[in-house]
Amino acid sequence: MFTYKVGISAKEHDDFAKASNQTNLLQSSAWAQVKDNWSNERLGFYKDDVQIASASILIKRLPLGMTMLYIPRGPVMDYQDQEVVDFVIKSLKKYGKSKHALFIKFDPALLLKAYKTGQEVEENPETLAALDNLKKAGTEWTGRTMEIAESIQPRFQANVYTQEDMTATFPKHTKRLMKDANNRGVVTTRGSIDDVQAFADVVALTENRKGVALRNHDYFKKMMSIYGDDAYLHLAKVNLPKRLAEYQEQLAQIEKDLAETADHQKKRLTKLTQQQTSVQKYIKEFEEFVDKYDDELIIAGILSVRFGNVMEMLYAGMNDEFKKFYPQYSLYPKVFEDAYADGIIWANMGGVEGSLDDGLTKFKSNFNPTIEEFIGEFNIPVSLLYKPAMLAYNLRKKSRSKH
Repeated sequence: MFTYKVGISAKEHDDFAKASNQTNLLQSSAWAQVKDNWSNERLGFYKDDVQIASASILIKRLPLGMTMLYIPRGPVMDYQDQEVVDFVIKSLKKYGKSKHALFIKFDPALLLKAYKTGQEVEENPETLAALDNLKKAGTEWTGRTMEIAESIQPRFQANVYTQEDMTATFPKHTKRLMKDANNRGVVTTRGSIDDVQAFADVVALTENRKGVALRNHDYFKKMMSIYGDDAYLHLAKVNLPKRLAEYQEQLAQIEKDLAETADHQKKRLTKLTQQQTSVQKYIKEFEEFVDKYDDELIIAGILSVRFGNVMEMLYAGMNDEFKKFYPQYSLYPKVFEDAYADGIIWANMGGVEGSLDDGLTKFKSNFNPTIEEFIGEFNIPVSLLYKPAMLAYNLRKKSRSKH
């Protein structure tokens, strides 16, 4: 006996999603509060009164009283069970009709592949079976898209699985850059809602540099308020005058050591001279910054949110004037370290292009992520106007990706 219920509680939905192997922030009930330019409804699906599936649905109002429904990284269900898949898709279509939906779009948290950069692996047979089941249930698959712009959620992502000593898994050059950040006095700590403005400021600098629109102070504050302790704001700071004073002390000591070193101690003289040159370079760099900036300055940040035992690293920003301080190499390891300490099994660094040759992939590969390839998007036709609606949707998506 299959049944479904509209308007289940946030707790019932979240508990089911967290207990599944498809846990994802975008299926958390609170995500709908973040995406408050959409309406939301939660549906529970049952077999003999036992919950077998759940879906948090975003509802976009369209002209003429029509809607589009979207289920990000859902619905959460057993995609291997054809009976369950058939019932859920049929019920979603029925619900879609009640909302005058043209179509329902969804992208389940099912992986076709997971591999380290350079590895060759086969597609997951269970996911291919799920694909067949979804097709049999009457959905339309958009296929193995390769570009981020081709789907609402990226089909490829760089995901770091946490462990006790994360840095041991990083490449040598990453460890070197972590050391460089430390040498320049970069320190990463977890911030609070009071630090949102400083974070928004570095994100705005990133927007200007890359010519992209991310989010503003109000959006970040809303996210921090909604998720509370599950929102992680990590900030990379540097105390410029303090670090300058430390360099000046180092230089004084080096010059004292040089003065006390005999001419025949060639190796020691060479080493001290190299240190002197290096510290003098740092002093010159820091003197310019101290004239321009406050004592302690936030130069980069990352806002992440956990749901259950997983985490999405959603927004990042950096003051490009401090790119030689390599703050990301202080920030990212700290996020992974804190995530592991809090029982989080993975921290998703976000989407990459399927070609894996873009700048994002190259940067993210510094942290030894697993590249995960999702199954992609599906459409459930609801209205007789489905085909022209999809044509209009795809044309709009194409024009937006060009800007």
